[in-house]
Amino acid sequence: MQQTRKTPLYKNLTVQVLAAIVLGVVFGHLAPSWGVEMKPFGDLFIKLIKMVIGPIVFLTVVIGISAMGDIKKVGRVGGKAILYFEVITTLALILGVATMHIFRPGDGLDVSKMEHGDVSKYVTAAQHQSTLDFLMHIIPDNMVGAFANGDMLQVLFVAILFGFALSHLGEKGKMVEDFCERIANVFFGIIGFVMKVAPLGAFGAMAYTVGTFGIESLLPLLKLMGVAILTLAIFVFGVLGAVAYMAKFSLWQLIKVFKDELFIVLGTGSSEPVLPKLLEKLEAFGCSRAVVGLVVPSGYSFNLDGSTIYLSMCAIFIAQAFQVEMTLWQELSLIGILMVTSKGAAAVAGSGFIVLAATIQATGFLPLEGLALILGIDRFMSSARAVTNVIGNAVATVVVAKWEKEFDAQKSREYVASLEGETGEAASPKPENVISLQQASS
Repeated sequence: MQQTRKTPLYKNLTVQVLAAIVLGVVFGHLAPSWGVEMKPFGDLFIKLIKMVIGPIVFLTVVIGISAMGDIKKVGRVGGKAILYFEVITTLALILGVATMHIFRPGDGLDVSKMEHGDVSKYVTAAQHQSTLDFLMHIIPDNMVGAFANGDMLQVLFVAILFGFALSHLGEKGKMVEDFCERIANVFFGIIGFVMKVAPLGAFGAMAYTVGTFGIESLLPLLKLMGVAILTLAIFVFGVLGAVAYMAKFSLWQLIKVFKDELFIVLGTGSSEPVLPKLLEKLEAFGCSRAVVGLVVPSGYSFNLDGSTIYLSMCAIFIAQAFQVEMTLWQELSLIGILMVTSKGAAAVAGSGFIVLAATIQATGFLPLEGLALILGIDRFMSSARAVTNVIGNAVATVVVAKWEKEFDAQKSREYVASLEGETGEAASPKPENVISLQQASS
């Protein structure tokens, strides 16, 4: 039996990205002015990824729906995904509120001595973002505009309509479906090239963050950060671990499959750069293309587990810091408001703070100036909550695939086994293999 040749350690993408993160922290701390100048490297990598996200999401959804051929089945998958999102998001919010009551990191803080940041732009954006605006925004002014603006929900909406129309054509649409599959291979090949500069992007983003805000800015809020990270860990290994156990798959195994992507998220502080690889690897892991294409893009807007935990904790932290005693009814109303506002600004840049500003305004009993207290740590915490969001969406996809009996256990075992002796680039499925595996399971 021929042994698999291991990739040298220095070529391992995980090692490269982790080393880049450490170097970025050190560089930004020792030379903050130069660290700030590293921002273009992080922006460059994220822009390269965003360049192909729209076409990849569109092609993945169109091929999946067309191959499924059953509109009722597509609706059933979407309905189950939304139901799952709402249940898990509610659990995430309750967990965030509960841990804040146990540890109470906001008690005893002298807010008058803490550094305040400018949050006016977030407050203004929150005032102009309602749930109705969000729903109207899903429909693009024109199909080309959805791709030009890079709006994922608009692209998803266009893709679903296109996929439905293509499935109605039957054999007449087969040529278009085959063409979409070939184009998808090209875009996944582009992602393979772009991922080679991931370490540079992680270094630039981390050096900029540390150089701009400084590690010393974290000291007054270390307790909040510690409690938030602990809560996110409890959610991943406790709540999502229990969900994975009930669905009969290994959460730890799933995390190992996405280790490269999780380190990239940790370095860049954004989950967007790994969306194409998330689609690709979940399909290789055994989920059908239709389920992956519907659940993952919608999850990026509706299943922000890490973000909802963090936002609920920040709201309670502000109440504790300003000594606002909340009643049980007020806390329940806070959870209810977050369930709505977390969706209402999902596609807006800086959405985390916009959602928090909108929530605090809606409560009427929390001081809006409290936003300024946590502005400094928000960029640092974005990495932790983005990692949780990615894991949450991966788990959601596998669960929905299993519900729909659209999960190929044999393919999953073979894919995981193929990773046992491989590292780095070898761990990623080749684009043509992803397509052929999907065809074999159809």
